[in-house]
Amino acid sequence: MNARRLLALACLLWLWSGPVQAQGFAGMASDATGFALPDPATRFEFPADHGPHPDFRIEWWYVTATLTGDDGREYGLQWTLFRSALAPGTRDGWDSPQVWMGHAAVTTPDSHFHAERFARDGIGQAGVTPTPFAAWIDDWQMAGPSLSDVRLTATGADFAYDVTLKAEGPFVPQGENGHSFKAATGQASHYYSQPFYRVAGSLSLPGGTVRVTGEAWLDREWSSQPLAEEQTGWDWLSLHLDGGAKLMVYRIRDALRGPYTVATWIEPDGTPAPYPDGVATMTPLERTTVAGRQVPTAWRVTLPGRGVDLEARAMNP
Repeated sequence: MNARRLLALACLLWLWSGPVQAQGFAGMASDATGFALPDPATRFEFPADHGPHPDFRIEWWYVTATLTGDDGREYGLQWTLFRSALAPGTRDGWDSPQVWMGHAAVTTPDSHFHAERFARDGIGQAGVTPTPFAAWIDDWQMAGPSLSDVRLTATGADFAYDVTLKAEGPFVPQGENGHSFKAATGQASHYYSQPFYRVAGSLSLPGGTVRVTGEAWLDREWSSQPLAEEQTGWDWLSLHLDGGAKLMVYRIRDALRGPYTVATWIEPDGTPAPYPDGVATMTPLERTTVAGRQVPTAWRVTLPGRGVDLEARAMNP
């Protein structure tokens, strides 16, 4: 089975404030005392779980899309909103310990445009409400009557986009009923996806406005200590496959134990089949120097038993 499109190749980059200690990748292994921890017995409740979970330290609303323009070119789009708690507990106004970060990007075959925003909680500058759904930071928004039908907007110094996302399938729990392990030592998150968005709208780029259509994928996760301290990075792929199936696979790099790799096969009707560590493989084939770092930009992905043995390459390395 061959991949029709590579939806995204992303490292989740969120830097915690405070001294640098043995905290793992991006501080995600730092001590979680006082915060809630994922419970395997938890079952998602929608639409409530589309909203924030302030008892947990970190969560995100993470949208990536592969698009085709009316000019015949391919494009990539990203819209992400992170909520991070600097300390346990909730308080009002400027005393809130919650902070927000937004990141938006458009990729073309020869350019990459991006911008980010930061905000404090408690003053209306950023937040999420589940019904009707609205996620925002400043004037960037993902909002609509429900998370199955939203308008997505963002603006940077040299780009903007305004697109609609309409789900044509269900929300999909990742891992075991939404409890997703990240390490052999038990670290985990609550995790679900919406891999069935159809996209339509426009991109505003230095060369003009382009009408686009395509597919998008939403990832929702929340946790308080999702990684072990030896884990040094996170590679994640979501794939739209021929025949309508979807595949999510991630590889968390571990300095001691080697990569921790899990996957979820998603049938065209949304039925998930999760695979534990070691069944799927992600093998870097090429690396590209980006901002002084060696970043994998081509992968071989295999999932025995599903006929998956494919190569996924970044549209713009």
